[in-house]
Amino acid sequence: MALSLPQLRVFLTIVQEGTITAAAKKLFLSKPAVSMALAELESQLGYPLFDRRGNRLHLNDQGAALIPKADELLIRSDEISAALKDDSQLIGCLRLGGSDTVGNQLLPTLISDFRHATSHQQQTLMIANSQEIIDRLQHFELDVGLVEGEILHPDLLQMPWLSDQMVVVCHPDHPLASQTPLSVGALDDQTWLIREPGSGTREHFLSRLAPRFERWHLSFELNTTEAILNAASAGLGLAYLSKLSAQHAIADGRVVALELPLLLSRRYWLVRHKDKYQSGLLSRFWDFCLHWQPQPHSST
Repeated sequence: MALSLPQLRVFLTIVQEGTITAAAKKLFLSKPAVSMALAELESQLGYPLFDRRGNRLHLNDQGAALIPKADELLIRSDEISAALKDDSQLIGCLRLGGSDTVGNQLLPTLISDFRHATSHQQQTLMIANSQEIIDRLQHFELDVGLVEGEILHPDLLQMPWLSDQMVVVCHPDHPLASQTPLSVGALDDQTWLIREPGSGTREHFLSRLAPRFERWHLSFELNTTEAILNAASAGLGLAYLSKLSAQHAIADGRVVALELPLLLSRRYWLVRHKDKYQSGLLSRFWDFCLHWQPQPHSST
């Protein structure tokens, strides 16, 4: 059996892109060339990697088992190629994914500190809600995810990272803004601005704060923290957000944080696929994150 790296690269790209057409576009190959490479790989293996249903491909169990092995071989190949040109131990591109708060508020500084500490400059960053980051980690499209909320998935390894406090904010002229001290009961029957399904902030609101109310009302469901803050500053409802992500809007007077007799904290997590090959670069970044602390001006 003589499997080739190009065949494995085609296979992984089909898995990540979802279709042969999209994979061909990403690889700058023709559709027939991609189809042929997949057919040759399956022929050499002696079993199909996808179930065919009409014109659609659905990854089967054999294909799922091949993903981590193919990913490791391609990374090792890239490391060997780069090692012939560069003596650096940190070789390759690091693909990072951050959920909204982590990605916007912490990762730029973290990446900058990592670059200064290691001189490694090749990183990509995708910012999306926690569920999309998890989905991409499952398909080996990202190397490391940094997300809000604990992830319970058998294929993913996670480690507790930093923590943050949550706050309830509203327009400065909201009736609750002038009430101090404010009881949790005052939040009952209020109108709320919340994040979309898949967001760690949304899940924290629904699991930690909403159960304290007899009833609550949805004003808007929005997909970014900035959109939530803009809506709150326009008087469209209360918002439950990370103190870290709301601090600038609070400092600017766009919104105010309500003084509540609650201490609501949440944990951030480092996540990777349990079968992800631990290159020198990935191991170094993972360890760097576990020991990294933000500077006081951006502290959680």
